[in-house]
Amino acid sequence: MQFHSTRGGVKTASLARAIIEGLAVDGGLYLPNRVPKLNKRFVANLQKKDFQQIAVETLQPFMSEVPAAKLRRMSADAFNFSVPLKRIDDSLYVLELFHGPTLSFKDFGARFLARLLQLFLEEKKEKAKIIVATSGDTGSAVASGFLGMPNIQVFVLYPKGRISKLQEQQITTYGQNITALEVQGKFDDCQRLAKEALSIGKSHDGVHLSSANSINIGRLLPQSLYYLYAIAELRRQGVSRAPRFIVPSGNFGNLTAGLLAKKMGAQISGFVAATNMNDIVPIYLRTGRFKPRASKSTLSNAMDVGDPSNFARMLELYDGRQDKMARDITGFATSDKETMATITDTYRRYKYVVDPHTAVGITAARKYRQQHPCNEPMIVLSTAHPAKFKTIVERAIQKKISLPRELAAVVERKKKTVLVRAKIDDVMRVL
Repeated sequence: MQFHSTRGGVKTASLARAIIEGLAVDGGLYLPNRVPKLNKRFVANLQKKDFQQIAVETLQPFMSEVPAAKLRRMSADAFNFSVPLKRIDDSLYVLELFHGPTLSFKDFGARFLARLLQLFLEEKKEKAKIIVATSGDTGSAVASGFLGMPNIQVFVLYPKGRISKLQEQQITTYGQNITALEVQGKFDDCQRLAKEALSIGKSHDGVHLSSANSINIGRLLPQSLYYLYAIAELRRQGVSRAPRFIVPSGNFGNLTAGLLAKKMGAQISGFVAATNMNDIVPIYLRTGRFKPRASKSTLSNAMDVGDPSNFARMLELYDGRQDKMARDITGFATSDKETMATITDTYRRYKYVVDPHTAVGITAARKYRQQHPCNEPMIVLSTAHPAKFKTIVERAIQKKISLPRELAAVVERKKKTVLVRAKIDDVMRVL
């Protein structure tokens, strides 16, 4: 399998090159030169497969450079936690993607990418420095996934004062090969700085600079797996109709992974792009105009993105045509007021507690249902444990919630960061 850049400057690159570079040398994002079709018998019998079996069968066509035995070991090691599908209403389901070590869906991509990158670096006898920009959960997932990797140093850029206290504790207390950079700016600044650093290619000591954001194709591919697994779980619960997925979206890596799954042959009826008030993509889906702008701060902070990187991949998957994209994807934006109301209402009606990002998804599902009355199954991707947003959730449901042990363990640890201005020279000095 070969990969190419969305900007056209790289026509053929190996998986190893795409993973190690993260961002292509022309500044584009890597995509496979072809999207392989899943075996029809495999798709028809998903309900008989566990997560690891789905992972190996789905990833193998992209990973011809990885021996099958190693792929099985990496999958078993990376995806070693549960993925429950909860039914909360007649045809509304929530796929809980927050049962990994950092209680975020980003554990899927980060843990697999860490193992894949380490494999390629060992083979090449090389080292890498990972730059990752985070608006919330990416940083902790990457830090956890890469912790202790012998050939890799990780530098996490996060916007000062714009993520929750618990998210900050998760990012800034690992130590070892993890360094947290507290950027005086917004997430958009962090993302810009990460891209500028990656365009330089190597640090001053000659070590590869790479990315663990969703711009790295190694993050996207494993995220496509839980779409297939959700379909398998739905069938195990007696529902055979193709579901529509509601995807809380910021940088749009998660939704792009779903598009790849559909293109591979997963039986998906469509998608809802659920955003907060940073609604650049929903506006594009309605009007055909894509106009990035400075991000706005919201309660669902991990989605506060004003210029989503993965839009370039989405465009290519639909040949640059808004009309084709809009047939598969509907977009809805949600205000903070609506987010809080949904957290409250979901708890009152179903005794089910959700974080602000999942609440954005549930709100979008209801808006979609109002416009398209039908009983097709709708699956909201629940991206983070509600306890990561304890203050917001407790205010909404008027009840205390306890911290899971994974979060309680980081509360008392000492924060250690490097404060930098939103300037590339400051970042490169640290790297």
